[in-house]
Amino acid sequence: MPVQAFAETVDQRIARLEPHYVVRHPQNTDAKTPVVIMLHGCGGPRPFIEDMADAAASAGATAIVVDSFAPRRISRMAAFATVCTGARLQGRERAGDLYATIAWARRQPWADGNRISAIGWSHGSWTIMDALALRTGEEMRRATGLDDLDGEPLEGLAATMLVYPYTGVGTYAGHRNWRITPRSTAIIAQRDYIVGSSRAALERQRARGAPMEILLFENATHAFEDEQAEDPRVRYNSAATAREQTLLREMIEAL
Repeated sequence: MPVQAFAETVDQRIARLEPHYVVRHPQNTDAKTPVVIMLHGCGGPRPFIEDMADAAASAGATAIVVDSFAPRRISRMAAFATVCTGARLQGRERAGDLYATIAWARRQPWADGNRISAIGWSHGSWTIMDALALRTGEEMRRATGLDDLDGEPLEGLAATMLVYPYTGVGTYAGHRNWRITPRSTAIIAQRDYIVGSSRAALERQRARGAPMEILLFENATHAFEDEQAEDPRVRYNSAATAREQTLLREMIEAL
């Protein structure tokens, strides 16, 4: 198992991540709100994710966009060469960012700690699924580099969205039971030539007890929301993007 290069506490990880959080609150409310944590793909944060954060806020949730690269000084080009190839920051290590962000969110006066959800795109979905599959204790601490993890770090996680998830070599997808079973929606892009087919792994995960709806977006590519994508295998699809935003709103309403 890959091991984090150095160990730190949850609070130290929060201190590195927090300056780079993008937080969107719903308007005109003093009540505690549900929380949606957003995890970018292996290419790093993209403008469409902030659009999704705005959609979440309009649906009544507070969105937290997590940048896993800025604290580690990983540029977009370096990410393509190392993260997208699996050489650096695999999902089980990055799971520590999700654990730390949930811990941070639960401390905030505006957050309903029992109505937390997470959405991840590609590598972000890998992160969510590995975060659910890691075994508590020493394995979890070694994988994430968080040496004071104790108990269940995903407490309060009620739902997830897995958008064109990477489920290939190096992931736990379909190979382990999840410690907890949040309601989950997985989106497969029919013309995804980047992560390939993830249906078999997702169906194995569902057979292991994950309450997961698997949806096929016809004629959609990987990163179909990204109008500024440089990869020729990616095509912006406005209808698929609108459908994803609808699913996000429905997830929030069900929290």
